[in-house]
Amino acid sequence: MALANTYIQVPARIPEVFSKIRDGQAPERFTQQLLKDWGFPTKNDRGFIPLLKAIGFLTADGKPTQRYNDYRDHSRSRQVMGQALREAYGDIFLIKERPSEADKSAIQGKFKSFHNASDNVSGLMTKTFLGLLNMADISSSASVVESEPTRVADPLSYQPPEAVPVGIVGVGLHYNVQIHLPATKDVEVYNAIFKSIRTHLIEG
Repeated sequence: MALANTYIQVPARIPEVFSKIRDGQAPERFTQQLLKDWGFPTKNDRGFIPLLKAIGFLTADGKPTQRYNDYRDHSRSRQVMGQALREAYGDIFLIKERPSEADKSAIQGKFKSFHNASDNVSGLMTKTFLGLLNMADISSSASVVESEPTRVADPLSYQPPEAVPVGIVGVGLHYNVQIHLPATKDVEVYNAIFKSIRTHLIEG
């Protein structure tokens, strides 16, 4: 999993910055100068850039990602933030599926042990996470595999349809085959599935 270690010195400013992101145009590159132009000129505000990188809003060189642009859609911003938190702070969701302010002590303990951080730093990490959490919808941000019942088709048992006899005119058949992949970390399972698809559907 993952546990981002970035933090903001003044977590109370987190909603202000993300409001600017949501309401403004995406810049070609997110810089310290942009933060200053938005009214965040202090050294304490510099932590926003590594934070945005940690949650997938910026690339390593500071360019806005698709997630940054998706967040600007007001109707989806909370869901986008929820998915970002699940990816950047995955280890916290192992402690509590839907963490809240009430879990502050457990969350801080996780930051402290995972990153070998001091009480002060782990406290700021916790406040940063909770500040982001207040702007997120974590109930609908799970991936498709997590949110839908797993329906596994067995491609190894697939039999191609019989060919339409030559001479029959005006008959057209269209097959739409959907393969629902199982949730597994075993690469060989996927290799077997795709090999069977190639054999039966593409080459066969």
